[in-house]
Amino acid sequence: MTQAQSPPPGGTGPDRARMGPTRISTLVVAGLAAAAAAWLLISSFYYSGIPRLPWLPVVTLAGLAVLEGYAAVNTRGRIERRPGRPAVNPLMVARFVVLAKASSLAGAIFAGFYAGLTAWLFVESTRAATEDRVPAGAGLLASLALVAAALWLERSCRVPERSEDEREPEDRESRPGQR
Repeated sequence: MTQAQSPPPGGTGPDRARMGPTRISTLVVAGLAAAAAAWLLISSFYYSGIPRLPWLPVVTLAGLAVLEGYAAVNTRGRIERRPGRPAVNPLMVARFVVLAKASSLAGAIFAGFYAGLTAWLFVESTRAATEDRVPAGAGLLASLALVAAALWLERSCRVPERSEDEREPEDRESRPGQR
């Protein structure tokens, strides 16, 4: 005997498991939540022995932004089959899309954290807060650069639209509403 299975969540159509582009609203909400958490944490624990802000996270975020920007330029050229560029590996493009989606969310969280931290440091007038403003501001800029590079990489991985002349004859006939 077999049991009847319920349909999977999200519907049963062919588009139910489809991954869409990153929503800017998701990134904004993640950034605002991180900014609020950073403000609360830093206002509670800043004077209880937190060391100076390190530069390593800033350099890491900036390095990731540069690498993802380079990957975006390279991938777009390979997808468009520009002269002198090798063919693109579809699995590599899928991995780049996953990397871009994860990096944009992580960058938004870091940007929110650095924004909350920077805002609090500009409100505070102590010598330690003044010294931490520069790494906090640089972290905010590096995080925003990572978000921009990740969104650019994600956009670069899209398959370009083919013109009407390049389509197969059966593609033109199978489109609804077209004659």
